[in-house]
Amino acid sequence: MKKLLILKIISIANQKGGVGKTTTAVNLSTAFAAVGKKVLIVDMDPQGNATTGFGFSRKNKKSIYDLLIGKATLGEALQQTIIPGLSLIPSGIELVGAEIELIHQPSRERILKNIFEAYHDFFDLVFIDCPPAMGLLSLNALVASDHVLIPLQCEYYALEGLSYLLSSIRKIKLNYNPSLELLAILLTMFDKRSTLSNQVADDVRKHLKEKVLSTAIPRNIKISEAPSHGKPVLVYDVRCVGSESYLNVAKEMIQKNMVS
Repeated sequence: MKKLLILKIISIANQKGGVGKTTTAVNLSTAFAAVGKKVLIVDMDPQGNATTGFGFSRKNKKSIYDLLIGKATLGEALQQTIIPGLSLIPSGIELVGAEIELIHQPSRERILKNIFEAYHDFFDLVFIDCPPAMGLLSLNALVASDHVLIPLQCEYYALEGLSYLLSSIRKIKLNYNPSLELLAILLTMFDKRSTLSNQVADDVRKHLKEKVLSTAIPRNIKISEAPSHGKPVLVYDVRCVGSESYLNVAKEMIQKNMVS
């Protein structure tokens, strides 16, 4: 069986909602496609926000749900976005039932990994937008991945769940995926005028040092507006500070050899 020639599969995960996880998945995948990478983004969240963030309806004929339950191949579920070189596997509300439907499947935590290994196409990067919970969907994503990127909102409550998330990643690495590693932590919704934002950033950098990216994503109205237009912020307004920040994140990841 020919394996999928993927240089890196990266899950973008955080068990807390509202931290910029989907925003990061959509715009970072766009940034890498913009520099010539062949990128796939997998929407593993039943809310389907990454799907609508690219202007697709949640009612696509084939989705990640069909893929997981064996009613579609990866090739059948692929959608080409408006960004050259960037493909999407969409999601929808039907994905809510997948955890129940798959519960009795053998090796149910490896379904997504097996799908990737059996596929013959080529991508430079795969980004998986995980749901904000450590259930079977997130487990499938992390078992299939090489690395985890954690967006962390610069607020107090965001720190509370970080240690639990890191512990979950360690357990998955020990029991299911020995290749899984923390790629980086990306600070999001950063306000340099806020004492709390700076304190959170300092605390995270103190404890996790080089794992925290130097580039932080600021609060930016254009980032908030872009999803309602079905576009990544890099397409909606490439000159805004939010777009510049995501391009700088991609540049930093390349410079630090986090991606090839």
